[in-house]
Amino acid sequence: MRELSTKPYLIRAIYEWCIDCGATPYLSVTVDANTRVPMEYVKEGQIVLNISPDATRNLTIGNDLIQFSARFAGVSRELSIPIQAVSAIFAKENGQGLVFPKPEPRAGAAGGEDAAVDSDGKSPPSGSNGGRPRLQVVK
Repeated sequence: MRELSTKPYLIRAIYEWCIDCGATPYLSVTVDANTRVPMEYVKEGQIVLNISPDATRNLTIGNDLIQFSARFAGVSRELSIPIQAVSAIFAKENGQGLVFPKPEPRAGAAGGEDAAVDSDGKSPPSGSNGGRPRLQVVK
């Protein structure tokens, strides 16, 4: 059985938390050839998107893709974002959320893409667990 990434589950959890708190969930996305977003809004290979229920239609956060439609300058556009392209999800109002570091190619490494970083950009301390990410409570 293949191991599933925790990243889409964490994105869905932070999205739900934002909605429950009355906050506006935003995605930061690293745009590549597989990312369908309005390219005129991409700056330095990044785009930040409001994914609140008021800003999107038919939002689906799947295990491989995030898909929805949204209006840009009054024109409805269909967006498709690979989960790997998501670099952060956070609440607009307070910046709280998760930042996902770029996976670094390492021979034999597992789980590197899912290491959480707090909103200040600090990586969790590594322990004696073979370099694998571990959960850290950030207050």
